[in-house]
Amino acid sequence: MKIIDRYIFSSFLQKFIVILLILTIIMVLQSVWLYISEFAGKDLEFIIIAKFIFYSIPISIPITIPITILFSSIMVFGEFSEHYEFAAMKSTGISLQRAMRTLSIFIIFIGLGTFYFSDTVIPASYQEFINLRRNVVRRKPARAIVANRFNDLQSFNIRVDKKHGDNDQFLDNVIIHKQTEGKKGNYTVITSKKGELISSVDSNVLSLKLTDGHYYEDLIPKKSKDRKKKPFVKSSFKEYTMNLNLGDINDVKISESDYAKNRKMRGVDILVKDVDSFSTDLNRDRKSYFSRIQSSSGLKNTYLKSTLACKTEELPENLTDIFDLNDRLAIYQSSKVAVEDVIKQIGFYNKKLKKQKSHLNKFEIAIHEKFSLGIACIVLFFIGAPIGALIRKGGLGLPALYAFGLFLVYYFVGIFAKNTAEDGTISPFLASWLSTFIFMPLGILFTYRATNDKNLFSIGEFFHKIASFFKKKPA
Repeated sequence: MKIIDRYIFSSFLQKFIVILLILTIIMVLQSVWLYISEFAGKDLEFIIIAKFIFYSIPISIPITIPITILFSSIMVFGEFSEHYEFAAMKSTGISLQRAMRTLSIFIIFIGLGTFYFSDTVIPASYQEFINLRRNVVRRKPARAIVANRFNDLQSFNIRVDKKHGDNDQFLDNVIIHKQTEGKKGNYTVITSKKGELISSVDSNVLSLKLTDGHYYEDLIPKKSKDRKKKPFVKSSFKEYTMNLNLGDINDVKISESDYAKNRKMRGVDILVKDVDSFSTDLNRDRKSYFSRIQSSSGLKNTYLKSTLACKTEELPENLTDIFDLNDRLAIYQSSKVAVEDVIKQIGFYNKKLKKQKSHLNKFEIAIHEKFSLGIACIVLFFIGAPIGALIRKGGLGLPALYAFGLFLVYYFVGIFAKNTAEDGTISPFLASWLSTFIFMPLGILFTYRATNDKNLFSIGEFFHKIASFFKKKPA
């Protein structure tokens, strides 16, 4: 590596590290602020807070790395132009492309590293981050109960109006929704005027003693006729004690269903298998729903019954003429009911298919995002370096304005495209790569203008080209 290459590389690397550290700290603080309600007032150890910060750092990489590359390249080449170092390079025959050569190789390695990072480190970090949040909330349930909101503890949802006492162990107006094993939903509700949390340091059992309350439970009979009656059980109590086994919830791990639903926890190889599986399920469900609608519509049965009812060899012009008035009215009424039922089924199945398609699109987007992130790092560098050379200004002022402005456009175009792709309006591939496809021609244009010593934007040149285009040629 020549001296000029070492100088350019060291200048870029210094600013890259400083900006990356600053942006990472900002993103970590944003994460802490976002989840502060889950951690505040729980007497957490320092190691828990340190783990939370450590696991949140990799999650911010998809935002911090691209904007750091863009900001650093604008600053470095802006300072070179402002201090006439770039002019000195050109006088010795070093062009902009030659000055960018070493950094281009470095950025390519960063792009490859970012892809590897997003495919391995970020999913693992996201799993640990989610596990840590769940463990913090459920590790000490006595402190996890917050007044005036429902608190998820094991198989219970608990809400209290007020907590008081030396350790906030006394509760007022307790409402508990209990989940029943093997059933979806909350069929048991317990209310009481007073409650008390009783626990021991050496015990894994937390006791909740309720006073002066009521117990409600909805029953689900096996027969459909009995279900319409909506039977339930109601009782009153003076004292009722519930026990929570803390040993079962002290080390909460992500369930397989949670892991399968969260695309951020999976690498490309697993995501590809998921997409194939979702596509197969979607096509199978489409055929199944179509068959159900076709069989439940009753068109075939109606045609057969009508044919059997006809005593003549030739069918009349109006098929309903073979029936009397009462039978005709019955047919119209039953047909109306059948059509309404089919329309409801179509609407229900359509919602389910849309939800499945949206889920499939999200996983496809997650695959393309991992690849587009690495390419975006390279594209943003080839935008930032020429802009820095064109604006001829270093420091934190104008470069920061250009960097954050361009990145906001890049980021929000990507967010808008991905949200649009979730419902199938555009393809997941286009949504993930749209920002890159838009910025890539800009990088080529800015590099061309910087190489030819042209301004970043020239209104006069723009109108001159338009005038030249419409100018009539002499005969």
